[in-house]
Amino acid sequence: MPGPATLVAMLRESARRNPDHPAFVQGDGTTVTYRALWRDVCATADALQDAAVRPGDRIGVPIRNRADYGVACYAAFAVGAIAVGLDAAQEAAGLERTLAHCEPSVLLAPAGSARALALQAKLPSIRRVMPVQIGGAALDDREIGEPRDPSAPAAIIYTSGTTGEPRGVTLSHRNLAANTRAIIQYLELSPADRTMSALPFFHTYGNSVLHSHLAAGATLLLAESLAYPHVVVKRMEAERATGFAGVAASYALLLRRVDLAAHDLSSLRYLTQAGSAISPTLVDRLLEALPHARLFRMYGQTEATARITWLPPERLHDKPGSVGVPVAGVELQVRDRSGRRLPAGKVGEVHVRGDSVMLGYWNAPEATAAVLKDGWLATGDLGRLDPEGFLTLEGRAKDQIKSGAHRISPDEIEAVVTQMSGIVECAAIGVPDDILGEVVRLHVVIAAGQDLTGRAIQAHCRQHLPVYMVPKQVVFSPALPRTPSGKVQRFRLREYA
Repeated sequence: MPGPATLVAMLRESARRNPDHPAFVQGDGTTVTYRALWRDVCATADALQDAAVRPGDRIGVPIRNRADYGVACYAAFAVGAIAVGLDAAQEAAGLERTLAHCEPSVLLAPAGSARALALQAKLPSIRRVMPVQIGGAALDDREIGEPRDPSAPAAIIYTSGTTGEPRGVTLSHRNLAANTRAIIQYLELSPADRTMSALPFFHTYGNSVLHSHLAAGATLLLAESLAYPHVVVKRMEAERATGFAGVAASYALLLRRVDLAAHDLSSLRYLTQAGSAISPTLVDRLLEALPHARLFRMYGQTEATARITWLPPERLHDKPGSVGVPVAGVELQVRDRSGRRLPAGKVGEVHVRGDSVMLGYWNAPEATAAVLKDGWLATGDLGRLDPEGFLTLEGRAKDQIKSGAHRISPDEIEAVVTQMSGIVECAAIGVPDDILGEVVRLHVVIAAGQDLTGRAIQAHCRQHLPVYMVPKQVVFSPALPRTPSGKVQRFRLREYA
C-alpha cells in the first residue's frame, strides 16, 4: 500500500493539510489542533535530543489518555527512540517490573509527577524525568527528522496479561505504518470523523485508534475510561461523534447502564469491536439501540501490531461468529500441530504474515523463536476458515479445557450461556479433576434483580451443548477480572476457591 513510511511522516502530512483542525478534544473540553500537536511534538523532540537521547533508547510514557501521550510517542519516534507506553495507574510493583524489563533512559511524564520521580530513584536506567513540551512558541514551518530505517524498532507494547505473563512486543516503524494504513482503508477514516475512545493508549487496541485517527487527520474525543458511561454518551451526543471504539464489555456496559434511545446518536456511522468475543445476542441489542451505525468486528494481536482481520458490517448476520477476512497486507493460514496448512472447515492454529508482524519480544529470544518462524507468526489462537476465507475463532490454544478425551472451547460454552435472559457476562475455565483431568467451571455475572440459579444455567447448557461441555460448577461473581483493555483474565479465575 502506498503512503508515508512512518507515523511521523503521516502526522506531518495531517498537520500540513489541515493545521487548524482538532486532533484531540480532551475530557475537560480542551481542544488540541494539528498545528499545536505538531508544534509540541517538535519541541519535545528537541528536548529529547538536548537530553542526549540516542536512537534505540527507550522512552517510558506513563501518561493517561491525553494529547500529551501522543506528543510523547511521536517525539520519541522522531528522534529514533523506542516509545514504551505505560499504565500510569498500575500498582507500583507491576510498573517497576515493566520498567526494569525495558530499561528506559528517560520518562516523559506530567510536570511535577511525584510517582515518576520515585521510579527514577529506584531504577538506575532512568537518567531523567522530563515533561512533555506543551504550548511553546509557534513553529508552523518547523521540520523535524524522521527515522531513516523503517525497519528499526519504534515501540514496545506490553501484552494485556490475560495469561498472567505480559511480554514486551517490539514493533518497527514499518509495522505501525502498515497496520495504520490498513485500518484507515477498511474503516474509511477521514478528517470528518470524530471518534470517541475510552480505550487505554498503552494497549494495542487504543494505540491503533490513536495512530489511525492522527494519520487520517481525524479527531479523537478522549475519555480515560467508561467508569461514568452516562458522561461519555452525553459527550458523544454533544460532540456529534461519528465513531466509537470498544470491547464487548464496553458495549454490554453501555446497554446496561445507559438508555441509548434517550440520546441523539444519529451521527454515529461506525462502531468497532475487538479484544474478545461478542455474543450474537449482544450484537443484535447493540444494532437495535444504534441503528445508524455500522459494526466492525475485528480480530488482532499485539504481536501483529493490532488488526489481523475485519468483518464487513454487511456480513454480520450471514457470517455469525466470524471475525472476517485479513486486513490489507496480511496473509493468514490455519495449520495443524505439525505445521501443515489445513483446508477450509478444519480447526487449527492461526498463523499470519505481513508487514505488521512484530520484530519480536523485547529481550526474549527464546519466546520470540517459539512464535516467529520463516516470517510467520504463530498466534496461539485456534480457528477455522470457511470456503470464502472468513475466519472463525475457536478460542486460545492455552485456554482449551482438556476433559477426558475431549478438547473444549470456552468460547462455545460462553456463547450459549450469554443467550440466557439475565446473564451479563460469563467465562468458562478448566479446573482440576481426579478422574477427567479437568472439568468446566463457569463464572457468571447476572443482572441486578435476576434470580438465576446454577441448576437453571446447567439445564440450559444441556439443551444446547454436548454433555461433556456442561459446566460441573457454576460460580456467581459480581464482576469478571479484566485487563485495562477489557480482556478477561482467566488465570485469575483459576485462583478462586
